[in-house]
Amino acid sequence: QASQEELKAAYRRLCMLYHPDKHRDPELKTQAERLFNLVHQAYEVLSDPQTRAIYDIYGRRGLEMEGWEVVERKRTPAEIREEFERLQREREERRLQQRTNPKGTISVGIDATDLFDRYDEEYEDVPGSSFPQIEINKMHISQSIEAPLTATDTAILSGNLSTQNGNGGGSINFALRRVTSAKGWGEMEFGAGDLQGPLFGLKIFRNLTPRCFITTNCALQFSSRGIRPGLTTVLARNLDKNTMGYLQWRWGIQSAMNTSIVRDTKTSHFTVALQLGIPHSFMMVSYQHKFQDEDQTRVKGSLKAGFFGTIVEYGAERKISRHSILGATVSVGVPQGVSLKIKLNRASQTYFFPVHLTDQLLPSAVFYATVGPLVIYFAMHRLIIKPYLRAQKERELEKQRESTASDILQKKQEAEAAVRLMQESVRRIIEAEEARMGLIVVNAWYGKFVNDNSRKNEKVKVIDVTVPLQCLVKDSKLILTEASKAGLPGFYDPCVGEEKNLKVLYQFRGVLHQVMSADNEALRIPKQ
Repeated sequence: QASQEELKAAYRRLCMLYHPDKHRDPELKTQAERLFNLVHQAYEVLSDPQTRAIYDIYGRRGLEMEGWEVVERKRTPAEIREEFERLQREREERRLQQRTNPKGTISVGIDATDLFDRYDEEYEDVPGSSFPQIEINKMHISQSIEAPLTATDTAILSGNLSTQNGNGGGSINFALRRVTSAKGWGEMEFGAGDLQGPLFGLKIFRNLTPRCFITTNCALQFSSRGIRPGLTTVLARNLDKNTMGYLQWRWGIQSAMNTSIVRDTKTSHFTVALQLGIPHSFMMVSYQHKFQDEDQTRVKGSLKAGFFGTIVEYGAERKISRHSILGATVSVGVPQGVSLKIKLNRASQTYFFPVHLTDQLLPSAVFYATVGPLVIYFAMHRLIIKPYLRAQKERELEKQRESTASDILQKKQEAEAAVRLMQESVRRIIEAEEARMGLIVVNAWYGKFVNDNSRKNEKVKVIDVTVPLQCLVKDSKLILTEASKAGLPGFYDPCVGEEKNLKVLYQFRGVLHQVMSADNEALRIPKQ
């Protein structure tokens, strides 16, 4: 976004700094010539609107293309950008057609009631009765894929298999979704299964206003008992920026009316719901707190009471790797008993393990369901997950360092040469600033700092950038824009792929100040 005037001003300043005639030392003169030529090449590219447009979009590779295969060089910057956007849209459409967006769920129900509900007299004469019987009593597997046909049409294929206590079945569904406008879409669904007959469904979504939408789902289920129709309608409205209100009416199988309010903010998620229906009527309140840490830790709790009894649930979930989230929830209810639900989300796949511990309200079951997963998680996190993630990060960093080693070495040599060439200019700037009691950079470091005790074993990787920063001071001000500071004159990247900061100790009006700035953060000193 730099204007031509800003480019000219920066070009003139760097030309004065790197002009070969200003340096008598033969070695410095050679280094100055090389840097002066780089500055001149950059200005030639950026001062021409056409080559600047090509560089902004394609980088240096675009300038080096023989005959420039992508678009004609004679076009205006606006035409070049338009052509680039067209090519980008075509690539996006091809990528869309190749994407199937698979989603899947595997649920394994475990009956572990024998751990807490055993009656010793029943097991006295049974061989091996000293060991509790833990068995898998139900399983459910579902999978779906999406196949984009055009920019507006998508085909969806899904299927599921379920088994419980030796009995099971499955079904397969095919849906075709079409986006009719920016305000809505429609979907037709066909399905069949071995437990139920053919299914025909129609779903419509429509934005009524910018803050309100409606969804209607009609279904016809064919079976040996005849045709069973069903209708579900949901009306939703934005009550404010973070709050949604829902009204749901379901007629047919398990008819019900439901109203709920959901408030979702950066740090919390709150839901309150009330349902009146057949066979279940209930009221539910749930709250989830989101911690602002890198592991995206969440703690949640809920209370649900109705004709079926009362259930209290509490649990937590945490990110354990780049694509995996692990969660555990304890469910305590009357008459349901105590259960532990473990869930692992891996990309678009979900693995769910509900473990039923007891049919009664036993304090021991609640205690072990709460403490057991915590102990196992922290042991695994410390002994397995953390070392694995650390090793994975080191491998990625090492690979990145190897691929950029020659480029970084060249940047380092250029930065060191630039610092030597800046010495005379910096001396004059310091003299001028001292005379007016202005801005003097006492010390400045750039790179990886380790301030956290938990990271005390990590190595500090910083470079001294006192001279380059002082060289950027103009009229007792230092202004850095929102961009990586590794690209500034006299800077280079001392720790590729790692988090970097700029630490500056400066003197202004005779008083010392210190400031720390993130790599891509804008900086303006002196601070007000």
